[in-house]
Amino acid sequence: MITQRVKELEQEFANFEGWEDKYKHIISLGKNLKDMDESLKTEENKVKGCQSQVWLHAELDGDKNILFLADSDAAIVKGIVSILLRVYSNATPEEILSVKPEFLETIGLRQHLSMSRANGLSSMVKQISMYALAFKTKIEMGIS
Repeated sequence: MITQRVKELEQEFANFEGWEDKYKHIISLGKNLKDMDESLKTEENKVKGCQSQVWLHAELDGDKNILFLADSDAAIVKGIVSILLRVYSNATPEEILSVKPEFLETIGLRQHLSMSRANGLSSMVKQISMYALAFKTKIEMGIS
């Protein structure tokens, strides 16, 4: 499931000529990101290590898939978050943990970010993995 989403994303970005077009596309993806309820924009959901404010919330859909909600106060970061959610949301913890974020290099995103934004991106990916690991453990232990 995630691998199919990654392929689609890579094909989508391959259609753009230069980085200016890719940036515009990333920003437009952010504009289409589902609104995150203000009550979820807590200190607990804030991603540490990001230059901009980024909130990431995860919940288990039934007992199988993790649904992520996120938001940011910066347009480009909101777009980056939307890409991560598109790939990782609505997937099992095992899927999330097994698919490394190599697609970020393939679409050229990491190489075209400032050092602080690249660090923030790494923090977001790490947070997604931490949620997946926590939910995987919870499921294995039979905790609801």
